Amino acid sequence: MNIIYVKVITLLAISNIFMIFAWYGHLKFKGYNVFLVILVSWLIALPEYFFQVPANRLGHAQLNAFQLKGLQEIINLIIFVLFSILYLEEPFTIRQFIGFFFMSVGLYFCFSK
Repeated sequence: MNIIYVKVITLLAISNIFMIFAWYGHLKFKGYNVFLVILVSWLIALPEYFFQVPANRLGHAQLNAFQLKGLQEIINLIIFVLFSILYLEEPFTIRQFIGFFFMSVGLYFCFSK
């Protein structure tokens, strides 16, 4: 695998970890004021840009924007599944697996010539 891909995937994974917590981490804290939750979510999301922007700039040297977006979405799905199972303690069913699998198949078409 090309070193650029490794760097891009790593940066996108770190970026997605921040965003998953910003978008869904508050679901364990439903008793808190929504404005406080929004503020905390923004504070979590801000560092995400320090990983997302370099990943896209670096990746765009070898990938087009459609490929970058497809790659980002698959990374996001993988991290979301792990987050939902490990942090939110929600079950991952076969139906969800099949749905995410078919989303992942789309990445093949983004990269095929």
